[in-house]
Formats: sequence, structure tokens, C-alpha cells
Amino acid sequence: MERRGREERGGGAGDLHPRTFGRRLPPPPNRGPPSPPRPRPEPVDREKTCPLLLRVFTKIGGHHKREDFKSRGKEPKDEVQIYTWKDATLRELTDLVKEVSPAARRRDAKLSFAFVYPDKSGQFTLKEVGMTYSYGNGRRLDDSKTLQDLKFEIGDYLDVAIL
Repeated sequence: MERRGREERGGGAGDLHPRTFGRRLPPPPNRGPPSPPRPRPEPVDREKTCPLLLRVFTKIGGHHKREDFKSRGKEPKDEVQIYTWKDATLRELTDLVKEVSPAARRRDAKLSFAFVYPDKSGQFTLKEVGMTYSYGNGRRLDDSKTLQDLKFEIGDYLDVAIL
């Protein structure tokens, strides 16, 4: 009788675990069906929906500090006010920031986005939410993330670090 190799019998090296001394491992437990993908929110009809006012603060080299937003009316001076919708992507916001900030137009510029909002105690919190390249092709980093995807709430500020 002729001896056959493992590959011919259908048992590959992946079937045997080195510590089982040649015994086959039981199949992995069934974890149930995969969870359904999260439904994408309906796109906003920009013809019928009123835009929101987004207060954007830009800074070259890094984000502002939380303390810069401590007092109402004494926010940083480098503010841009943009009317937009919750389905606006970080790529759209990048292009709008580029219109007003020459530093954001550099070919190698990266823009880091953070939401600034009051926490439960009333102190402002800065939470980084995404990054884009100044001249991206829409397929890098966080270009396609929307404000809604990132859990933006009306009244939050947007802090943009131009790196």
C-alpha cells in the first residue's frame, strides 16, 4: 500500500495545531450570524433643509487649547463661520477652509478636525474626530466622514489644526 502525503489526503498544516500532538482541533464555535451593517442616514435634501451655522476655528501647527474656549464671547479670533448641513463631509469642509486659509492650501498640508463642546460640568472638551490632506482624492483618511457620522450636534464648534 502506498503512503500519501498530508496534502494529498486533504489535511494541510493548518488543520493541526502544534500542541495537539497530531490531533485535529474541533471547529470554532458558531458565533451566530454577522451583525447587519449600520444603516446610512438619509442624505439631507439641501434644497429643502435649512443649513446650520458652523463656527470653525483654525490654527496653524496644532489645535487650540480647551481653555481658549472657556468664556463665551472670548473664543479665538481666527474664526470662520460656515453655513452647511449635517451631511457635509470632512472633504467639503477641507475645501471651504482652503478658501480662507492660505496655509491650508499647501500641497503637503494635513487638516486635523476636532469638535469643541461643553461636557456635563460645563467645561469645554476638545475631541479629535478626523484628518484629511489638503489635496486628497477623496479616498484617504477621513475624507468621506460626515458631521452626522461623527456625532456632531448643533452648537458644537469645529477646531481645525493645519499641520
